[in-house]
Amino acid sequence: MDEAGLKEIILSPEEKAKKLQELLKLLQLNNGDITKLTQQQRKEMKDYKFWSTQPVPSFDEKVSAEGAIDKIKTPADIPDEPLPMVADFEWSTIDVDDAKDLEDVFVLLNENYVEDRDAEFRFNYSKEFFNWALKSPGWRKDWNVGVRVKSTGKLVAFISAIPVHLNVREKSIKSVEINFLCVHKQLRSKRLTPVLIKEITRRVNKQDIWQALYTAGIVLPSPLSVCRYTHRPLNWAKLNEVGFTPLPPNSTKTEMVAKYTLPKKTTLKGLRPLEEKDIDETLELLTKYQKRFDLTQVFTREEFEHWFLADAHHKTLPYKNKVIFSYVLENNEGKITDFFSFYSLPFSILNNPTYKELGVGYLFYYASDADFAYNDRFNEEATSALKKRLVKLMNEACILANNAGLDVFNALSSQDNNLFLDDLKFGLGDGLLNFYLFNYKAFPIEGGLNEDHSLDVSKRSNVGVVML
Repeated sequence: MDEAGLKEIILSPEEKAKKLQELLKLLQLNNGDITKLTQQQRKEMKDYKFWSTQPVPSFDEKVSAEGAIDKIKTPADIPDEPLPMVADFEWSTIDVDDAKDLEDVFVLLNENYVEDRDAEFRFNYSKEFFNWALKSPGWRKDWNVGVRVKSTGKLVAFISAIPVHLNVREKSIKSVEINFLCVHKQLRSKRLTPVLIKEITRRVNKQDIWQALYTAGIVLPSPLSVCRYTHRPLNWAKLNEVGFTPLPPNSTKTEMVAKYTLPKKTTLKGLRPLEEKDIDETLELLTKYQKRFDLTQVFTREEFEHWFLADAHHKTLPYKNKVIFSYVLENNEGKITDFFSFYSLPFSILNNPTYKELGVGYLFYYASDADFAYNDRFNEEATSALKKRLVKLMNEACILANNAGLDVFNALSSQDNNLFLDDLKFGLGDGLLNFYLFNYKAFPIEGGLNEDHSLDVSKRSNVGVVML
């Protein structure tokens, strides 16, 4: 399994750079005639040519100093009008407050977004998820960019941005998070993706924002960090029946079910759902915890409330439609010592007569004061204290996710996750998630992996940001 359990083949940055050099040599031998390359090679060459025009570090570039790449610009330098669109198509600003527009995005992503190569699973976004993901504080209607067929009005492409305040080490960056880039499967030869990226860049630049954070399973120029997905089965029998998890050699189904069975009830005294009264104290805890990482999102109070208490404001929302689950641990003195959250993003199961949906949970943000008394988070005592606490907390998170009807719980090798993944029976996935900054050079940030992409508990990760 890879990102969210979807199957794909992912090259490392080194492999990607080597493959690119091979393409350049082939092109040189063919006197620059791109038509003599295979269809896949032509696509890779076009992608390379696009990214070589963008303010991103190249694969072989050595960063000597951190900072913006393109510096001398103002919103007045940016065109007011959208980029020219391919014939027969037109730009469409998506109003996510409009039921019809939201339905169009819902249909496009649910039918065309990331799908595994065997066509077995596909992300199944809900309207509740879109409202949570696209309408964070400061969101702008014109940052939800669509492309429609002129003759029919059908939405065939989409990209979005939301404002985020990033910290890259000690540097504070006003930025956006780019997400949900999707082009209809039948139109991927039209080269709409580069146009979408340029247009969302134009719209963001008009608001005097010049940096962006984005992730991809594929390798682009040039990753800031690489993390790996891990998966903790909650309902192993169902995962096996739908082809998500194979039966390991020399194991029985009964043994595997027993291995992953969880208690029905949590055991930590003082563990309870996050409430509005907890916002200030929990935000302070999270902010202090996040300072240990090199790449983080800085939350305002309003943003914290949106991201971690969104469902709490919708009392009539059915439990099965909940998106975000947030919990705090309160000690005997009434102090919040720990916090964790996870969100639900199910898969559609495309070719199974019994099951139509797979419940998938993703570890989101968390914080603990377990090692605050130590100056060095990596020393033996600090590591031991935090590991002990996180193993207990995340075991409770798995129980709560299981009780919420989720079938698998996913976590990256980011944050301090490597301290508990093995203990809590998270299995390594095939998928890598590459982190990128647009128009910003930075030294590489540790993603918690060895060179062979196995988990490295001794290094741990310095990626603190979590993207949807």
